[in-house]
Amino acid sequence: MKKKVIIILSISFMVFMTGLFIYFLVKDDTSKWQVGLGGIIVSGLPLLLLFLRNNPFNIPEIIGYYVFIFCSTFLGSIVKFYVYVRWWDTTLHLYKGLFMGVIAITLIKVLITKEALERTSRFLIFLFVLSLAIVASVVWEIYEFFGDLYYTETMQRGGNKDTMYDLLAGFAGALIIASYAGFRKQKF
Repeated sequence: MKKKVIIILSISFMVFMTGLFIYFLVKDDTSKWQVGLGGIIVSGLPLLLLFLRNNPFNIPEIIGYYVFIFCSTFLGSIVKFYVYVRWWDTTLHLYKGLFMGVIAITLIKVLITKEALERTSRFLIFLFVLSLAIVASVVWEIYEFFGDLYYTETMQRGGNKDTMYDLLAGFAGALIIASYAGFRKQKF
């Protein structure tokens, strides 16, 4: 079932983004066809999970990934929610912090045996989940910086202030999931 969901979502998003890519390429809208091209690439990334013998990510996590891709690439960049909806960027950074926290919990389940997990402190789990989600926020801000430097000049509209709000929103999302993970350690 999981493989079918990945294939259906990946192909659907890739076809959708390919259509946008071609449409904006023909219209000679450089920034939007670049978003479409990037959307094709990130839509296909989950197909790499099919090569794993045991894919650790569940269907809600896979759907959550595509929700983020749709909201950031299509709604955010192409429909211009980033420009017209003030809270859009910050909300996506909050969501990303939450989402990456959930991914960190999945990685804990995969990388640590049940016996070792029982001996692992709640604080260490909290710290791992928080750290992974924060690193994802920092990497995203680096991506925005280089995107603005070489391509669009719209990703960091507010400069340092925008970056700090984004990092704080990502931190807040990470903190929520990290706190949950620390308190619910034995339920993994």
